Amino acid sequence: MEKQVEVEHYRFGSYMELPRWGSFWHQLNEVAALDAKTVLEIGPGPGYFKAVAERMGIEVETADLDPNLKPDYVASVTELPIPNKKYDVSCAFQVLEHLPFDAALTALDELARVTRNHVVISLPDSRRTWRYMLHLPKIGERRVLIKRPQIKVPSHSFDGQHYWEINKRGYELEKVTSSFLKSGKLRLERTFRPYENAYHRFFIFSVAAPTVENAAQLEVEE
Repeated sequence: MEKQVEVEHYRFGSYMELPRWGSFWHQLNEVAALDAKTVLEIGPGPGYFKAVAERMGIEVETADLDPNLKPDYVASVTELPIPNKKYDVSCAFQVLEHLPFDAALTALDELARVTRNHVVISLPDSRRTWRYMLHLPKIGERRVLIKRPQIKVPSHSFDGQHYWEINKRGYELEKVTSSFLKSGKLRLERTFRPYENAYHRFFIFSVAAPTVENAAQLEVEE
């Protein structure tokens, strides 16, 4: 695996636009809701997640291919030099689409291996939506995402960064989700698209309990 962007890519004014900032809030909110004390973040980018999470009392370590981002581990997510079950939560936000799909599945298995409890990721979802905001008397504000009609599923070609995106041809949500769960290492608790940035679809997984068949192997590995 090779890095795809230089550190200048993460400049605040161009990279951290308002929709991405909204997605960043959801990253922190989802991890905090899991009562995580230790977290591994893959692809730290400009470092905002770690900086804020640590102010919230969450210990964060990072991994990335690019040493210029000063990660704790200079490594590929497909082969992490980290012991089994070291962290409460592992996460990768807008990262796995930068790998070919088969490699992304390997990476997800690695995230499951190094965590005790949960894996939280986000991925680009290309299905376009309309956003509606309603204010109802005595109820308050309600925000709704409605899928736009889609006559033809678009295809995706590698654009220098993304190898694939959810709801492009061959990567429909149901197919991608099924592939994520096929190894049996994770259980999907929920998936959602934030109103502030519907392009970023979140997945919250719990780590599956070992089965009778793989319990002995896990004991050896740990």
